[in-house]
Amino acid sequence: MRQAMKSNARATLAAVAVIGTLWASLPALMPSAHAQKEKTSDAHLSGVVIGPKGPEAGVWVIAETADLPTGYAKVVVTDDKGRFLIPELPSANYQVWVRGYGLVDSPKVSARPGRTLNLKAVAAPNEKAAAEYYPGMYWYSLLEIPGKNEFPGTGEKGNGISPNMKAQHYWIDTVKHSCQSCHALGSKGIRTVPEMFAKSGTGFQAWARRTQSGQAMTNMALSLGNMGPERALKQFADWTDRIAGGELPFAKPERPKGIERNLVVTMWNFSSPQFYLHDGISSYQHDPRVNANGPIYGAPEESTDNIPALDPVNHRAFVVKHPVNHPGTPSSLTLPMQPSSHWGDKPIWDGHSSLHNNMMDGEGRVWFSARIRPAANPDFCKAGSDHPSAKVAPLNESPRQLSVYDPKTKEWKHVDTCFGTHHLYFAKDANRTLWLSQGGPNSGVVGWVNTKLFLETGDSAKSQGWTPIIVDTNGNGKRDAWVGPNDALDPAKDQRIMAAFYGIMPSTVDDSVWGQAMDRGFSRLDQPGYIIRLTPGSDPANTALAEIYLPPEGHYGARGIDMDLNGLVWTPLASGYIGSFDRKKCKGPLNGPTAATGKHCPEGWTLYQMPGPQFKGLNEPGSANQAYYVWVDRYNTLGLGANVPIINANGGESLLAVVDGKLVDLRVPYPLGFFTKLVDGRVDDPNTGWKGRGVWTMSGTRTVFHNEGGTKNYPKVYKLQIRPDPLAR
Repeated sequence: MRQAMKSNARATLAAVAVIGTLWASLPALMPSAHAQKEKTSDAHLSGVVIGPKGPEAGVWVIAETADLPTGYAKVVVTDDKGRFLIPELPSANYQVWVRGYGLVDSPKVSARPGRTLNLKAVAAPNEKAAAEYYPGMYWYSLLEIPGKNEFPGTGEKGNGISPNMKAQHYWIDTVKHSCQSCHALGSKGIRTVPEMFAKSGTGFQAWARRTQSGQAMTNMALSLGNMGPERALKQFADWTDRIAGGELPFAKPERPKGIERNLVVTMWNFSSPQFYLHDGISSYQHDPRVNANGPIYGAPEESTDNIPALDPVNHRAFVVKHPVNHPGTPSSLTLPMQPSSHWGDKPIWDGHSSLHNNMMDGEGRVWFSARIRPAANPDFCKAGSDHPSAKVAPLNESPRQLSVYDPKTKEWKHVDTCFGTHHLYFAKDANRTLWLSQGGPNSGVVGWVNTKLFLETGDSAKSQGWTPIIVDTNGNGKRDAWVGPNDALDPAKDQRIMAAFYGIMPSTVDDSVWGQAMDRGFSRLDQPGYIIRLTPGSDPANTALAEIYLPPEGHYGARGIDMDLNGLVWTPLASGYIGSFDRKKCKGPLNGPTAATGKHCPEGWTLYQMPGPQFKGLNEPGSANQAYYVWVDRYNTLGLGANVPIINANGGESLLAVVDGKLVDLRVPYPLGFFTKLVDGRVDDPNTGWKGRGVWTMSGTRTVFHNEGGTKNYPKVYKLQIRPDPLAR
């Protein structure tokens, strides 16, 4: 077979050399009868893409079918001679077409695996048509950011910018991490104002109305309020008015190059077009062989209690129902809303469980941050309780708790946590400790669950603990009584930070736990977003100490955190950079009065600028690209190497990897609007090379209907693989 593949490749090369740019010569590429028979048995599609000027390098070939139990598509990239090979296609009828920068979609061709297809690329007739296929950030980089001289904001009676916006970078951080965190600003569905809203009057009035639509209107109101509603709406209206008037992106993306052309993307539909996903999980973070070939489980957050799942072997989507046992559990059906331009006055979300994030343990159980009751906490969480953590930091409410599902027994168990839950990750310890971030601002604690003890006893109270976040500002190496976050430093005391871990990650090299906070934490931190190292000590509720680290001056807005096997921390930044932090490089003391500033180790940071244009009118380095989170591929499940950080670069509609100090941009071009929030990797078969490995992610936007396909577009599971070359089978 290998010899035949080499023969076919040589034949294709020769044919391309002969035909040049002559489309009429393409029949010469048809393989011999012997080769055709082999291709049929290998279940792939191959051929050449030719454009007006010859072979088209670095464009995508998409094959899609509706013949399988759920919708299925596969995408590959052409090599430097315009050749492509779509491997491992299930037997079905496919529609195949070409998409690429500088092109418009080619006519779709019907085909079954085994054929050789010679596809004709179609050049875009003008810049506007070409720009329709650009990643969203090329469009939302046209959004004008208020000038530095307008900050801090002077409020409703001044410039309309909220006083919360202390400097220009606070505004940029909010645009990216608040507005862009739930849906893609640059998508067609956002940069175009629906007629239903345009009828409201001016662009400002249209935006005022559209931000009240649907069940997410409260979240939009909070973001607008943080920025200053009047000025924020004015900026967004100006942006879409200019686009409606014909303004086009001022920058152009590059086609995939190098190893980016080795990408294979496979995708499946699951869930329902009316629902959305936050993220999902395929395997165990410490061993990617767990759940090999098994189902992928989504976390649908507020949209539904039906957890979507995918069997990728049989191309079958199904759901697992999260139980709602407490009759007082809130429902998203009660969220306020105005009619939507897509769904009318119908509330499309009906979830109670608020299934935000999920992780798989070493036995294949799936753990969810999940709402299992109303917010009021049981007595053991509150003041007067003898619970060790409640004695230190009593908690009255918890907006979300913890559930675990065992696929083998189909049984659910629930951990009634006193602290709120958001993201969750396992430490690699004897207790199989699950550390959980709190999410929302100013919770001031970090929580954990001894999952081994819980699974043995079912006792929620004994299995959990939490600690306040205390910085050793007096520098004596131990935790003492503390002052509040905005109090003056006391040489005899430490200082508490009323912050929340948003991202959280147990260390791979010691017993510390790293977190990332997006809120300010306390007034001495003069820029949004920082990372935190928590050392639990022997009695975490009473001994845990924290260190805080801000990125270097001019860089800001950490969101998400992960760590490689050598202890190197990674986080993306709203300033348009990817940051790594190496604590071993710190030269000065890591406690004492300077520790309260977070600025005591700039030398620990290394920064990588993301690709893509900067916002219009901004002169400082950076990028409008927005990243939601980061995941480190510790075990080379993708194929770019071990310990490679992979960024959810939603501005670029891609996964962005840092490989040996260089960026590899893995664009997912179909459907337009790729937006994802978490990645993980799995090894299904270690003996089959690249074919037995891959990273998994899924649709993470709250508005799947803003993307290509509209209200008929389903949430998707995506599998990304890197093969040895663009023609590997």
